[in-house]
Amino acid sequence: MNNSPRPLGPDPAPSVAPDLTAAQRATLDALRGDGPARVVDVAARLGLHTNTIREHLDALVGLGVATRMRAESAGRGRPAWRYAAVAADGVAVRAYTGMAVALAGHLRRTAADPAAQARQLGRDWGRDLASGRPRTDGDSRTQILAHLTDFGFAPVDESTTIALTRCPLLDAARRYPDITCQIHRGLVQGSLDALGDTRTRPVLIPFAARGSCTLRLDQPQDGERGDR
Repeated sequence: MNNSPRPLGPDPAPSVAPDLTAAQRATLDALRGDGPARVVDVAARLGLHTNTIREHLDALVGLGVATRMRAESAGRGRPAWRYAAVAADGVAVRAYTGMAVALAGHLRRTAADPAAQARQLGRDWGRDLASGRPRTDGDSRTQILAHLTDFGFAPVDESTTIALTRCPLLDAARRYPDITCQIHRGLVQGSLDALGDTRTRPVLIPFAARGSCTLRLDQPQDGERGDR
């Protein structure tokens, strides 16, 4: 039995699709196509009890093929969880891990300002990826959560911050955190650009906790610059 402490930072995104039970696959299929859904929504689609569906959904999140986030508050009480399937785009992104390691090493050796260039590369990449996906309902934060899900980060909305519980480029991030994590910050910036949001400032804290990195979407106070 391995009792070593869990390292800081997110888990790697799965490189291959995990084996799912028939019930889990049916639940995952029910999540696809309509955006993040509540437990009661999925239960209604499948005609099953909410407790059963909640177990399947939490298992899918643990396997990295679904993610969950808090719904917007509609009044008193804690907002319900909403679940979404990780899109195939996230699997495609993970295939480039080896190239990401090589790119990060090259930038560190040759760029005058490796972090700035990495951030700009990520921004261009994020803008291109985000502009090619359909818009969902909600504000910029909701849209970014959906984008991060598609990109393979399995985000968990923690109200003031977003926990990135999986990393599609974890090998590169551990070897070159100063480069790879700036690419990921730029990825969020590019998504915000595609959404027309020039005010929100993403702040990424790599390996902030056991099991995740931390992302903040800061809003500058009146009179402050919103440059990113």
